[in-house]
Amino acid sequence: MNARLSSLAITGLILTLGLPLAAAAQEDRYGYVEETDSLVRAKLEHWQDLKLGLLMHWGTYSQWGIVESWSLCSEDEPWCRRSMDDYGEYKKAYQALQTTFNPTKFDPARWARAARDAGMRYVVFTTKHHDGFSMFDTRQTDYRITSPKTPFSANPRANVTKEIFDAFRNQGFMIGAYFSKPDWHSPDYWWPYFATPDRNPNYDIEKYPERWARFVEFTHKQINELMTGYGPVDILWLDGGWVRTMTPEEIRERMNRPDYHFQRLQSQDIDMPRLVAEARAHQPGLIVVDRAVPGPYQNYLTPEARVPAQPIFHPWEVPMPMAASWSYVPDDKYKPARQLVHMLADVVSKGGNLLLNIGPGPDGTWHAAAYDRLTALGSWMRVNGDAIYGTRPVSPYAEGKVRFTRGKDGAVYLIYLADDGETELPAYVSSTQIKPSPGATVTLLGTDAVLPWEVSGAGFVAPVPPGTAPPSQYAWVFRISRVEAR
Repeated sequence: MNARLSSLAITGLILTLGLPLAAAAQEDRYGYVEETDSLVRAKLEHWQDLKLGLLMHWGTYSQWGIVESWSLCSEDEPWCRRSMDDYGEYKKAYQALQTTFNPTKFDPARWARAARDAGMRYVVFTTKHHDGFSMFDTRQTDYRITSPKTPFSANPRANVTKEIFDAFRNQGFMIGAYFSKPDWHSPDYWWPYFATPDRNPNYDIEKYPERWARFVEFTHKQINELMTGYGPVDILWLDGGWVRTMTPEEIRERMNRPDYHFQRLQSQDIDMPRLVAEARAHQPGLIVVDRAVPGPYQNYLTPEARVPAQPIFHPWEVPMPMAASWSYVPDDKYKPARQLVHMLADVVSKGGNLLLNIGPGPDGTWHAAAYDRLTALGSWMRVNGDAIYGTRPVSPYAEGKVRFTRGKDGAVYLIYLADDGETELPAYVSSTQIKPSPGATVTLLGTDAVLPWEVSGAGFVAPVPPGTAPPSQYAWVFRISRVEAR
């Protein structure tokens, strides 16, 4: 998945936490632009405190148990493979899924309770993916869940986006609307007159400006619907980063890259300044995440399905499928709870949030494995949440099996990542670079244990009292009440 006050705050954070001043160079690397709106900055700061969120990919494609949208795209990529040789017939069958989509077991209140109990604090829902099927009651197209063509439209909960937002808001969640900028169902994005060679518009925008202008207005109207009819919205999460403004020089540079393989590349200007201004007029303080598009409308970064090797000193999150796939697959393999806990600790130690994805099934239910993982996450977070919520990174971020975070009260947390099969606490906990202040206490979260400690070089070592029982599974957290400045 961007005032000078904000810049000063980040500089102060760098100095306080011992982060390298060279981190400022990341502004060039990521093209990150500091937000100037004070309401957005405040909401972004709050979002950074939440650390753990839920993403959901859900649409008509869930009935086939296939990758979301991408099988419609005529690119020679593994995620674009389809089950029929005849593309025309496949597209007709795919779009006909609208006429059988009927998730009668849809229960967003149960989802919200399970996510809240797991320690999640914000949600991002796919209101529309690239295939163009709207999971909300849009007036701009009949390709939507509330259309009479869709069986579920007769259900009182048919406007699933509203139902999900309301249910999660009732549990205290920040609300995020995922919205795909490209729309492969729109005749003004993929014109039926031409073939569709890749993910981009299949016509020359400069030659047919009136067609592109219609698509821009369509996009703005749909987003305005989401910003006005669905209660308070905190995050507008825009996907499809190829829909962006590009100069002729940028286009030439991209086309000359060895990894470029699209047949057509052109500037796709959807008037982001007006789009964002209108959205924030309805939702003051709205965080906008124009994914993978450097500039003022990418308020936080979103490295997808990978944890960066090093800390990032801008707001960021990792969108990560809890299973192997983003969308529903009948026998999908879910990541072990240990891996999810360790991933959360690693992401947070580097300054990020973790956005875990669950793909609801065609009947509106989650895999039992998803609930199992959420229960395990919740059990761990109830013991160790102080080391996660509201924290910021602190150098050295990681040492071996330990990850470090700093609380707003100055306490430093050492998160010990237990190996698979490691069920006993380590004999001692230590750091070569963090030193408790004189009189500081070292404690084990979830217990009454107080660890004696002594200085060791530039750091410390603290033996764990023999017989201390592990207070949780997968990882154990030691709190240092105060540390010496470096």
